[in-house]
Amino acid sequence: MIGADRGRDVLVEHLPSACGHGLSFCHAVYHTSPQGDVVRVPGGLDAGLPDVQIRPDLATLHPLPWEPGVAWCLGDATDPATGAPPHESPRDLLRGVVERVSGIGGTALTPVVGPELEYYLCERDERAPGGWAPYAPAPGNVYSAGRRGDPDSHLLRTLRLLRDLEIGATMGNHEFDSGQFEVNLDHSTALDAADRAFRFKSAVKELARTEGRQATFMAKPFNGLGGSGFHLHLSLLDTKGRNVFDGAEGDDGLSATARHAVAGVLRHAPALAALLNPTVNSYKRFGPDTLAPWLIDWGLDNRSAMLRIPPERGAGSRMELRLGDASANPYLAVAGTLAAIGLGLRDKCEPPAPLDGYGYRTELSAELPRTLPAALDALRADTEFAGLLGPGFTRSFLAYKRDEVRRFQQHITDWEFTEYAALT
Repeated sequence: MIGADRGRDVLVEHLPSACGHGLSFCHAVYHTSPQGDVVRVPGGLDAGLPDVQIRPDLATLHPLPWEPGVAWCLGDATDPATGAPPHESPRDLLRGVVERVSGIGGTALTPVVGPELEYYLCERDERAPGGWAPYAPAPGNVYSAGRRGDPDSHLLRTLRLLRDLEIGATMGNHEFDSGQFEVNLDHSTALDAADRAFRFKSAVKELARTEGRQATFMAKPFNGLGGSGFHLHLSLLDTKGRNVFDGAEGDDGLSATARHAVAGVLRHAPALAALLNPTVNSYKRFGPDTLAPWLIDWGLDNRSAMLRIPPERGAGSRMELRLGDASANPYLAVAGTLAAIGLGLRDKCEPPAPLDGYGYRTELSAELPRTLPAALDALRADTEFAGLLGPGFTRSFLAYKRDEVRRFQQHITDWEFTEYAALT
């Protein structure tokens, strides 16, 4: 549920058997923390650590450009006891939300999603906290190309390998801070876009390891530097392939459907934050003048808003949700956004006036949750939103994440020692 990739290496002669019978994984793999602890989530430890079966999805099979003789594919999970997907399965959760949302309003709608992800490339530095420091430290390299901000050509090398992996990577750039990069992925249907974003994150981390480095999609890994975002560009197509967000006769060139979708995201943004900002660290990315949204607002081509409407109209009409950070699980991020949109369409919600000028003014807009516990409380309280995700998933997600909060609250940080040790 945290978006970590789990897998097995299968010798090619045993692939037919793996496809036929599946591969057994412990169900508690969904409940395992980044430190390897099994969190007490219903259906895991309390059930005796039962199995889930994973069958390779050969439609996603692709050779790894950096690992000769190895191919990579995703898998689909089944609970042997029920024959159904486990409710924690992020890929199946997204499938279910797409199905439930597509018919809202009486017309079948197909979501189209374009992901944008940022990450930090880090190098070993034993003097740095955690033993890692940003790659190629130097200020002022935002949107630079070439070796000025990337002396080892990490980005070009990565983009070429991502191209060969065929996951829709289109371009990349150096971001605001040292060692920070952004890569854009092409748009496609919701599940395919989430698949590609998930594989992109896995690929970037693996490629960094081949360089003796570490790539992190952590929301805010370093004091004094900016956070990393996960922006979603999203539109809806009708059965004839027309973009239903386009509204030449509507206000600002947006249709009523687009306004309802915007309003749904605004209304359910506090609960949505639990999925798009899913870690304790996520909320350290927020704050005035960070270009990371912490107020619930929207704007027309306004990057200081949580939800931005880019200037293109016609077939290019879309929203850009800037709420998410790079640590978010792509499947849960897309599923949650679609759930909020679907509720907005169902209820025909109307948004307030768009933000005028630079944002981050609390007198104009309500604040998002500022901590993970507050976001989890909002998710639990938003029963309509949680209902679209499913009670089994919501229960497991809340239990898993509340354990993360508990473990953090018991941990002594470097800041606490620096702040208190000498003077108290």
